[in-house]
Amino acid sequence: MAYLDELFSVAGKTALVTGAATGIGRMAATGLVQGGARVLIASRKGADCARVAEELNTLGKGSAEGFAGDVSTEEGIAALVGEVRGRTDTLHILINNAGVSWGAEYEDFPYSAWAKVLGVNVAGLFHLTRELTPLLEKAASDQDPARIINLGSVMGTQPMADGAYSYTASKAAVHHLTRTLANELAARRITVNAFAPGPFQSRMTAFATATDEQADKVGKRVPIGRIGAPDDIAGATLYLCSRAGSYVTGAILPLDGGQSVQHGMTLFKE
Repeated sequence: MAYLDELFSVAGKTALVTGAATGIGRMAATGLVQGGARVLIASRKGADCARVAEELNTLGKGSAEGFAGDVSTEEGIAALVGEVRGRTDTLHILINNAGVSWGAEYEDFPYSAWAKVLGVNVAGLFHLTRELTPLLEKAASDQDPARIINLGSVMGTQPMADGAYSYTASKAAVHHLTRTLANELAARRITVNAFAPGPFQSRMTAFATATDEQADKVGKRVPIGRIGAPDDIAGATLYLCSRAGSYVTGAILPLDGGQSVQHGMTLFKE
């Protein structure tokens, strides 16, 4: 087990996970803490982040610190960067998980929903990444690059909207930006990858997955027969952020139970 423990270890690394008070962000943060990392947890709800950090600190592996951070404005990002710099001078891992959505029928979808969603999911992600690049570069080495994981979505890989037109477009943009930054930052020894999750239980999907009955119903539409679980996110996070994933960059990892290769076409079978 010593080899596996070392291969997938994030012990001694410092990470920032945005939007980590709930959902996928919390799942990723939990995996990192379990792996021995020091995890900074930030979202607009600072009290919730502090509470989650206290809960993660009972796991007895790494450690967590929770505080407020807003990536929806340039001023908010500057304040968040200042908070991070006040806590650490190097950053090994950045997980850009914070995001927003907007749902409405095609005929009623508002103009304002585009600026709001793209502003957080794309512009905010880019600006925070750029501002924290010096801390990431300082932590990076040839043998152990710094890591960035962006949160995309299966909705960014498949032509579907379900009323979330600006959200699905924003996640496709996140995937493209991930590849762009992977190319640009490789020389600085920083890897950039993205998760493209299918359905998981989170605040954003609570309308469809809040109860076990709802989750089972949604899971029946997934080829593998269930929605995602916390360990699915934790395992992928530890892989990409440990030595095991040090040679992977520019990847869009489909954590979707097969939805990204699902289609309704058949040729010869009923």
